[in-house]
Amino acid sequence: DTATLGELAEAKGRYFGSATDNPELPDTQYTQILGSEFSQITPENTMKWQYTEPSRGRFDYTAAEEIVDLAESNGQSVRGHTLVWHNQLPSWVDDVPAGELLGVMRDHITHEVDHFKGRLIHWDVVNEAFEEDGSRRQSVFQQKIGDSYIAEAFKAARAADPDVKLYYNDYNIEGIGPKSDAVYEMVKSFKAQGIPIDGVGMQAHLIAGQVPASLQENIRRFADLGVDVALTELDIRMTLPRTAAKDAQQATDYGAVVEACLVVSRCVGITVWDYTDKYSWVPSVFPGQGAALPWDEDFAKKPAYHAIAAALN
Repeated sequence: DTATLGELAEAKGRYFGSATDNPELPDTQYTQILGSEFSQITPENTMKWQYTEPSRGRFDYTAAEEIVDLAESNGQSVRGHTLVWHNQLPSWVDDVPAGELLGVMRDHITHEVDHFKGRLIHWDVVNEAFEEDGSRRQSVFQQKIGDSYIAEAFKAARAADPDVKLYYNDYNIEGIGPKSDAVYEMVKSFKAQGIPIDGVGMQAHLIAGQVPASLQENIRRFADLGVDVALTELDIRMTLPRTAAKDAQQATDYGAVVEACLVVSRCVGITVWDYTDKYSWVPSVFPGQGAALPWDEDFAKKPAYHAIAAALN
């Protein structure tokens, strides 16, 4: 019986996980692989603000609980995703007066972190707060609270749960550049000021043939600040249709990403953003692109799967 990706990663002191989403759970072939192959689960959507606090002060964790319960029944750890993000926000948040938004943000974080206290390994506290040029994204939180909102979010999360690891999560920060430099400087200043931050999540929504050459160096420079690094939303998309050559390039790329994580001891784990092309977010967002995951839409293992396994071995 061959070892699963979760088992291979565990032997290297890492986790290998998958995101999942509630509408997929009735698919029994899907949940069988989800429950057996991976050691970690991330709820793709239903911990986000639009689901958990749909109207001010009214919290609903029903959908998120379904995924956490499933993970726990399978003996899998869970990453919480995500507390503060400019997207998938209920419209009422935009209407909160500037003088009240910090309190509302703190209340939301406190309530949700407390609700799942003791059941998660990580929280993505703040997601996608920077633009490509390294400037702050002008979200409602940035506009109405100001630069301090990120630090305040981390402090609120730590107060609600002293043990869960707190992460900043973003995309296009896998290689060294203006955006990852800005995150690096923020993390460095947080560590200097005693703001509680335990990790940086590099989403790793990548393109076949375009894995950043500086990935390993970048993981290491963050680790050297005294934080963990996780690859939190890995997929490697290609221009459709699939070909054997594109599959081979994608496999090479998946192997390279896994190896970059294994080289740095503080790179704690890797999560694919769902595991099968059947449920990938890519085609709906990037028309003409897809086939980004290690299993195809019929749950067959692609060359990428075998490259991941080989790298973990």
